[in-house]
Amino acid sequence: MSPAASDPTTAQAPRDDRPPTPLLRVRGVAITHEGADAAIPASVTFDIAPGEVVLLLGPSGSGKSTLALATNGLIPQAVPATLTGEVAVRGFAAATTPVAQLAAHVGMVFQDPDAQLITGTVFDDVAFGPENLRMPVADVLARTERALRQVGLWERRGENPDRLSGGGKQRLAIACALAMGSELLVLDEPTANLDPAGIEDVYDALRAVAAEGRSILLVEHNLDAAIGLTDRVVVLDAEGRTVADGTVDTVLRGRAEELEAIGVWLPYSTMAALALRRDGWDLPRTPLTPAELTEALESAAAPVPYSVSTDARTVPGAASPQHLAAEARTSTAQRLNAEHGVTKRAAVEVRGLTLRRGRRTVLHDVDLTVRAGEFVAVVGANGAGKTTLVQAMAGVIPPPRGTVRVDGVDAARTGLRELSRRIGFVFQNPEHQFIAHTVFDELAHGLRGRGLGDDEIHARTTAMLERFGLEGKADVHPFLLSGGQKRRLSVGTALIAGAPILALDEPTFGQDRARADELLRLLRDLNEAGTTIVVVTHDMQLVAEYAHRTVVVHDGRIRADAATADVFADETLLRESGLRRPALQEALRGVTRHPALAGVTSLRDLGGGAS
Repeated sequence: MSPAASDPTTAQAPRDDRPPTPLLRVRGVAITHEGADAAIPASVTFDIAPGEVVLLLGPSGSGKSTLALATNGLIPQAVPATLTGEVAVRGFAAATTPVAQLAAHVGMVFQDPDAQLITGTVFDDVAFGPENLRMPVADVLARTERALRQVGLWERRGENPDRLSGGGKQRLAIACALAMGSELLVLDEPTANLDPAGIEDVYDALRAVAAEGRSILLVEHNLDAAIGLTDRVVVLDAEGRTVADGTVDTVLRGRAEELEAIGVWLPYSTMAALALRRDGWDLPRTPLTPAELTEALESAAAPVPYSVSTDARTVPGAASPQHLAAEARTSTAQRLNAEHGVTKRAAVEVRGLTLRRGRRTVLHDVDLTVRAGEFVAVVGANGAGKTTLVQAMAGVIPPPRGTVRVDGVDAARTGLRELSRRIGFVFQNPEHQFIAHTVFDELAHGLRGRGLGDDEIHARTTAMLERFGLEGKADVHPFLLSGGQKRRLSVGTALIAGAPILALDEPTFGQDRARADELLRLLRDLNEAGTTIVVVTHDMQLVAEYAHRTVVVHDGRIRADAATADVFADETLLRESGLRRPALQEALRGVTRHPALAGVTSLRDLGGGAS
């Protein structure tokens, strides 16, 4: 034995094999809202380590947003609820540590950005948090500028937040959280109202946050954007119980079929692969990205016989990509009208519509016709004027006389009650249209205004509750529903009156995959039965799956108005309008071994039970 080895002063200290203390610790958490019968979530357990990015998935109503509010003490300290189990941040009990103290550790972006915007300018909203942490003025100014530049709002720093579009408000809410510099950032559907280019900007900012060593808890349905940032995935079932917790590979790749059955969102490439497997394709490794799906298909042999369907036509497997592209470009409005029962009669006519908001002109001399029986998507970058256009069509924003005709009447000269019988409108934020104290009364309100009998009102309202999975929530206040349940209720209130035209602003916002599919199938069925559908959305896959025709709004003007296939074939148009190809089309367009797949844009065209 050497002298050094025998010297107790040089002996190594005992190694501490204990795992590091988690930044966020969640143990057996169950939360029961005031007046609710059951806890949602029912039992959640997971940790978040310093510097870790965790994606939280679960069906609509599983308690994801509720759990997010518990991470910074808002539940139960500000929102009445009973919390059992443990939520701890840096060892501080979130249920009892003052929210102001927890704010130094946890930054929050709510599902509804309006809930956290409180001042008169964009700049002041971002500066508010650092100021309340008593930071030096120079630090407040530097943090505010950096955060606003990260989300692309620095040039609009002097504007009132109320002047921003829904996506603009979402960016502002994210900037407010970034400026806090919290070591844990909790984001609830942060990209739900953002255009495709805006989603890329936000995830660039989040990657920078993660690179700084800060942690992120992400509730997100856009998995195509999220998986590149995510370290771990936690999955809740419909009751809000933890059913999976592991790496992206272990959970999303290894348990894709199980997650699909639960009804949560998966990357579109993954959903496509599952549909192809059901059709007989041998794809042993589940792809998560477009590049992985392309690679898997290039290595796989097609089952025999095999064909795909595009635009309701069966295209043989031997068809060339050039043939498919030519076929897509001949998908003119005339052919689509014949296939989908569209008439020449105008459901909505817009002529010379110009609208201003304050000093800013939002719409410039817009002309647009939506024919009866069409399914039209209105797309464009945040702030382009999409929502304003459709709100003017529905009379939510009063248009100038003679500029908008709905089902034959001048919208400016028609009372809202009469207009609502001709066109139903669903707001981007469901809470903006709720007026009753129970879910039942919210649905029944429009029917009562039409003088229907109590028995008919009860029957139609009960049927609508069942249709949207809300029968157990009839006596609940609409504001106490989950985000997804609020969206379903808002759509139900527009549908129940039976208007021949239905306009919806971001209809899948806050929905899990199963509910989104169910809602969109309902819209498709209504459309096939004759209802005219107009949808404002940033979801390019939704557009590809359902819209006969796509209207692109850019800087308050109609930049394009064409068959959906033609819009997605125009790369210059997409790039200059802040749009992107649908994820499925992006994945399949590079497949050369199986040319029939190169023209597919819709999951349901892949077969295998895809809807």
